[in-house]
Amino acid sequence: MKNRGKSKKVKGSFKQAVQSTIEVKHCYCEGKQAIKNEEKGKVELIDPRQCGGSLFIDQCLLDQKLYTCDNRWDYAIDYKGEVFFFEVHTASSDQVSTVLKKLQWLKDWLNQKAPEINKLKSKSAYYWVQSSGYHILPNSVYERLVVQKGLKPIPKLVLK
Repeated sequence: MKNRGKSKKVKGSFKQAVQSTIEVKHCYCEGKQAIKNEEKGKVELIDPRQCGGSLFIDQCLLDQKLYTCDNRWDYAIDYKGEVFFFEVHTASSDQVSTVLKKLQWLKDWLNQKAPEINKLKSKSAYYWVQSSGYHILPNSVYERLVVQKGLKPIPKLVLK
């Protein structure tokens, strides 16, 4: 019983952080509900009860006509009180610079516009989830760049 109460407190903290962030305050969703149906399978939660909610950052901002010319990041999800940010995107050499722009945009947005969400981010917070296979040449400058940035594309985000 003690753990249940703790879990509710964690869930509330992500929800409160989202609701205190003006640009996304109405976009918090329970569980994985913010994730598009065709992308839900790209995220596996070992214990779904530990999910404190999700946020479709890109769509929320687009709906408000904010940052329309920017490369915006896709999602945030709270799991066990830590927030993970993931981008479902083609994993090919010609998309590396786009995804790295999205990552920089996210970091800037978190620092400038979403500090409460930023406080909850996991130590390993950023993930590039392959939309369809891995198409970056091994040992290429592109692969070295994403590895250096800690953003090598993965087939699925598995949160344990």
